[in-house]
Amino acid sequence: MAIIMTVLFIILGVLMVMCGFSCMFTPLLTYINTEYIIAILVMVFGIFGIIKGISAKRFGPGFVFSIISAIFGILVVCLPNVFIVTNSIFIYMLAAWIVLEGIVTIITSAAVSRLAGGGMWILQLIIGILAVIIGGYTFVHPLVLVVSIGILIGIFFVETGITMIVSAAAAKE
Repeated sequence: MAIIMTVLFIILGVLMVMCGFSCMFTPLLTYINTEYIIAILVMVFGIFGIIKGISAKRFGPGFVFSIISAIFGILVVCLPNVFIVTNSIFIYMLAAWIVLEGIVTIITSAAVSRLAGGGMWILQLIIGILAVIIGGYTFVHPLVLVVSIGILIGIFFVETGITMIVSAAAAKE
């Protein structure tokens, strides 16, 4: 079972790296599509929550949240003005995600250094530190993220893919 998980982690890591390069080569499309994908996911989440609440005859806070989610998703997908407002919120959420991903990468690099030794953990540590810096900079200058979102998402997909591959290789040893 451990070998299967190692192979799956390596395959997923390679796919993440490939997706990362795709995002870097089409940055504006990546930014626009990311917002729409999240809006569609929120809408689908809301619709399934409504169906679940009606079928289970539970109309509590989860049901209300599902209704709000479905409405919000529909508004973002269908109305351009709502889409523009959510873009500003999305930028800050993504900046927070980048900082958290950087922190996780720094922590992971420390664990990899203990498990495998070698020098690959240094690359993870550097990428993690850069992620924290870039995410923090994005909080101060959010328009930079709008311009470079595809590149940043691509970098972090590549970073996550490398982290997965390195972690899988370290676990194998």
